[in-house]
Amino acid sequence: MSQNGVMLLRDAVLQLRPVLGDGAARDARVLLAHALGIGADRLTLVLPDLVAPDAVEKFQTCVQARLNRQPVAQIIGKRLFWGREFQVTGDVLDPRPETETLIALALEEAVPERILDLGVGSGCILLTLLAEIPEATGLGADLSTAACAVARQNMQALGLQARGEIVQSDWFSNIGGKFDLVVSNPPYITRSEMAGLAPEVAKWEPEIALTPGGDGLAAYRVLAKGLLQVLARNGVALFEFGRDQGLDVTAIFAAAGFGDLQVFQDLNGHDRIIRVKR
Repeated sequence: MSQNGVMLLRDAVLQLRPVLGDGAARDARVLLAHALGIGADRLTLVLPDLVAPDAVEKFQTCVQARLNRQPVAQIIGKRLFWGREFQVTGDVLDPRPETETLIALALEEAVPERILDLGVGSGCILLTLLAEIPEATGLGADLSTAACAVARQNMQALGLQARGEIVQSDWFSNIGGKFDLVVSNPPYITRSEMAGLAPEVAKWEPEIALTPGGDGLAAYRVLAKGLLQVLARNGVALFEFGRDQGLDVTAIFAAAGFGDLQVFQDLNGHDRIIRVKR
């Protein structure tokens, strides 16, 4: 039987609500717009129309994926971050709104000539900064070759390949030169916290980008130890960290000899970013 968008949307919400609760209607609309190949802002206009069989099949596949708790960004293959679309796969973290706090702080600094992003993932931090700072060039590094591939694709899509480079590197191991701005959103979830994560995160996002194990602070010890070798004179580093980790992360950088340290909160009022100045 032919179905229009209203019928498809209603049935999807009924399926999704027991699993997703209040988020069911929102996710169903995003997935239906994706299946129809239109922007979510146009969905209401076409809901009364009959939906082609191939689009119905695509939508039902998307709904099933969501029932399996796959994140919406992975299902549709993209996430909006700082006003730009970034390709998202299971090889990279889904960009979070909290990370936009790092972008805002970076844009308040003196204009950098060279930017380094350690653990580049999708490239959302580095590429956003390059797009916002036309004078800058940047290098993104990640241990995961699959993540590097996603970052390169996003760099190409945003037309930033002339000013950016992505390399495979275990933190500082394959990095040369000095940078005016160093940024990172490293893995910081503790091993004990992993069991309490939502299935969308624990089941579908790469563990290597979520947790270093143990107390969740291993990456900051590495960053504090190696930062001086890449940070230019008068350079600034901005690192994201997890809720309730502010004091510990600050202590790590202080023990490494850094004295100019500031902690900033995200929009929810949680300590989120440490600023380290050489």
